Amino acid sequence: MPSMTPEQARRARRQALRSAVDTAAVCTGIDPGAFFREDGEQQIVWQARRADAMRVCAGCPVRAACEELALRDGDGRSDVDDMVRGGLTGPDLAAARDQQSGRLTAAVAADRDTEGRRLDELTAQLQRAAVKNPDKTGGHRGASRAQAAQNEEVRSLADQIRGIRTARRARAGWRTAA
Repeated sequence: MPSMTPEQARRARRQALRSAVDTAAVCTGIDPGAFFREDGEQQIVWQARRADAMRVCAGCPVRAACEELALRDGDGRSDVDDMVRGGLTGPDLAAARDQQSGRLTAAVAADRDTEGRRLDELTAQLQRAAVKNPDKTGGHRGASRAQAAQNEEVRSLADQIRGIRTARRARAGWRTAA
């Protein structure tokens, strides 16, 4: 999998970020405990383990996706150094979250936009349906039936997309042509 830039990660939805991390993270085979300070662990020991964890993250092609997920999840506290995620410590994550609070609020809201996700899914289905070649077996009548079924599928998907878009525009106060 190619690496993900911070800008790509910021624009991506949670599902895409999660998928990228799940499929390409360097830490996949490493014990998750390596990225968290143990209860009662001495600071000097944690500092060495934290440095190791940060080296792992530094070489990860999806570090930006992991960082973005950590920010959206609200990970890290400014007063507690007890974790590494996306190459950042808990205090680093808290500081970044404070700096980017407006953008993160919008990103979390977009992640919750199930209607938008449905619109994306329907658009992809419509594209696939529009380009598929109907089955030509069964002679002229079979081909006509297959073409009619394909046309109906495309019409149905287009109607669903139009309905969602019209509803979204109406809620946003857009004027629509009568």
